[in-house]
Amino acid sequence: MLSIFARLPWMHRALIALFSAVIVIALFLPEPEDLRQDERQYQIGKAYPLSIDPTALTLETRRSNLAVLRWDKHTVGSGDSMALLFQRAGLSSRLLYQLTSTSKEIANQLTKVRPGDSFLFGFDGDNELVQIKRQLSAYETFLITKSNDGFTSSLDKKEVHYQYNYASNVITSNFWNAGVGAGLTANQIMELAGIFGWDIDFALDIRKNDSFEILYQEKVVEGEVVGRGKIMAAIFTNQGDTFKAILDDKTGNYYDENGRAMKKAFLRSPLDFRRVTSNFNPTRRHPVTGKVRAHRGTDYAAPVGTPIWAAGDGTVLKSSYNQFNGNYVFIKHSNTYITKYLHLTKRTVKTGQRVKQGQTIGTLGGTGRVTGPHLHYEFLVNGVHKNPRTVKLPQSKSLTGKAKTTFIANAELRLAKLERYSKLLATE
Repeated sequence: MLSIFARLPWMHRALIALFSAVIVIALFLPEPEDLRQDERQYQIGKAYPLSIDPTALTLETRRSNLAVLRWDKHTVGSGDSMALLFQRAGLSSRLLYQLTSTSKEIANQLTKVRPGDSFLFGFDGDNELVQIKRQLSAYETFLITKSNDGFTSSLDKKEVHYQYNYASNVITSNFWNAGVGAGLTANQIMELAGIFGWDIDFALDIRKNDSFEILYQEKVVEGEVVGRGKIMAAIFTNQGDTFKAILDDKTGNYYDENGRAMKKAFLRSPLDFRRVTSNFNPTRRHPVTGKVRAHRGTDYAAPVGTPIWAAGDGTVLKSSYNQFNGNYVFIKHSNTYITKYLHLTKRTVKTGQRVKQGQTIGTLGGTGRVTGPHLHYEFLVNGVHKNPRTVKLPQSKSLTGKAKTTFIANAELRLAKLERYSKLLATE
């Protein structure tokens, strides 16, 4: 071996000698402290806990950890408190206090609850609370998540898409039943009545063969319809007169096809049409005497306690009682218009008080010289009684200029879409 080494070129012999020296030095150096420590702590064949920095976890890892939690659902019942709900979930009142003290957002979600509200409690393998979910809507969930420092909150909001849908019907008994028959929700029926409530008295002027059709939004989340949005366009035919209304996206108000405001200074009816007991009676008989006769006002027969609304903005001219009118309220809307409300059970406004359109001013009753409960409503123009269902009403501000031009263009598109739906359904 030495003879072979001796015959090598001198450069090769020098490199081999250098590498050999490095190896010898490395063998005799002391072992680093951390390596010797690892050798003492970890042995082959044994399992040891692995400490992981939570901040190093990826978002996907965290989501997968949450996905394997055990979820318990608890619903708030009548008379229940959040403390009772926590008790059912096996959680302490001390934890509830800790959570409500963490932030205002968490406190609101855990204290402002109503019967029917549901909460999901997520527990890990050690039965420790990791997350609470409260479903706020079909696309919003409030999350309370355990962190290193306690608990944090967040709002999980799914993307909402919108699509159009169409509904229509012909009235055969009353407007409410026709709305239900068209597949409208209660909110949509009331919204439709509200849109045309300045032009049509839904309590007394609805007739057989009146009709409506609407184009409305549907909310879609992950391919599933989860709710309904606003009415985008609507057409209502009442006693041969046709009214059209289209939503203006910028203002959120409704205008006719020419940009004139649907909203007027006065409501046609000062109470909820659903409460009127004779809202489909072409003869318009007096609700008390049963006679058809000329009347200086309009009488609405409805259950005692039905809220009565101010027909328009104004100042209470008189809120008082006498043996003929019973409890009554007179409202002055300007130097031109006065409305009167008679035979109320009680009054909720005082003389001199300013009121807004739609504000409750009292409740229907049978006080004064009457033989049965009803509301007697009068509408005066310059001191002269007018029929509130047919009198021409002053309009609110209509669209002008560029806003009007843009609106009319959009209105044409929506009315055309509504017409296409109508024709499509007519051919089916």
